[in-house]
Amino acid sequence: MGKSVPLITPYKMGKFDLSHRVVLAPLSRDRSFHSIPQKHAILYYSQRTSMGGLLIAEATKVTDTAQRYPHSPGIWSKEQVEAWKPIVNAVHDKGGIFFCQLWHVGSASHYSFRPDDQAPSSLLVRANGIDTAELSIASRLRTDEIPLVVDDYRVAAKNAIDAGFDGVEIHGAHGLIDQFFKDQVNYRADDYGGSLENRCRFAQEVVEAVVDEVGAHRVGIRLSPYGRYGEAGDSDPDALGVFVADAMSKHGILYCHAIEPRTKRVGEKGEVPRGLLPMREAFRGTFIAAGGYDRDDGNRAIAEGYADLIAYGRFFLANPDLPRRFELDAPLNKYDRSTFYIPDPVVGYTDYPFLDS
Repeated sequence: MGKSVPLITPYKMGKFDLSHRVVLAPLSRDRSFHSIPQKHAILYYSQRTSMGGLLIAEATKVTDTAQRYPHSPGIWSKEQVEAWKPIVNAVHDKGGIFFCQLWHVGSASHYSFRPDDQAPSSLLVRANGIDTAELSIASRLRTDEIPLVVDDYRVAAKNAIDAGFDGVEIHGAHGLIDQFFKDQVNYRADDYGGSLENRCRFAQEVVEAVVDEVGAHRVGIRLSPYGRYGEAGDSDPDALGVFVADAMSKHGILYCHAIEPRTKRVGEKGEVPRGLLPMREAFRGTFIAAGGYDRDDGNRAIAEGYADLIAYGRFFLANPDLPRRFELDAPLNKYDRSTFYIPDPVVGYTDYPFLDS
């Protein structure tokens, strides 16, 4: 068939036999009205499913107080579990492996999204007319409240498995867990702040609870030590990334999904400067890299052992048959950023053409 394409080679991830290394990254699409996944998501996810392909569902809220976007899905209620089932079944019917990403946005939430109309646990102030998060939720959440939030993750993980998902990805790249990690927003003076060990304590408690509930073979985590989502940055992201990767590895979880430093945007020329190698070496399991990769970048990363799998977001959004296009080195559809988050159930969602069409 010609030259081998590293991205289109099989890989065994725990008990899962993957036919290629191209992963659908979790992508918020804002089309789950009232926090309930909708029927149009059946087509959306099934379009992007290939036999033996790994898909990670969009960020899914673990509780009704965890919302950031108006139409993001949840997984805390029976109704949501039932709504997810036909979506998961559609992926399985085409031979895909489907993980649910569990998310709590923390201080990125807003009054209008909370059912009790209360402020998020962070303190929002006005500075020169601009909203800024002065304190993160990590500095405001009472110590005695933390076990309740940990339990929200546990229940959500159980619900995801009940909905038929093959596993869960704990979203530690943006939101609450990330806010605990980052020393530029975590001002706590208790056991959850200060040292790296303390700042990683909440994440480890979440992972431990989820592993106890569904098994380490069904658990992954997404990390972004270099990110600044919700103003959450860290003074030493290199040290943070290695510490967290090593800590997560000790729990025996299935994979670590890490985001590269933002040194290249999708579509820009030049290779992705690889900043995740120390994390890759610290984590003793499947390692997924994401952040600005194109076909050539992904092939190099797989061929050289830098990562086991590569997650694609915007390219996969606009090309439902992305693994096939990568295999053939076929042209890609261009994505339309203006339709990423509109509530339309078709436009910019399920209307991107396949190569065969």
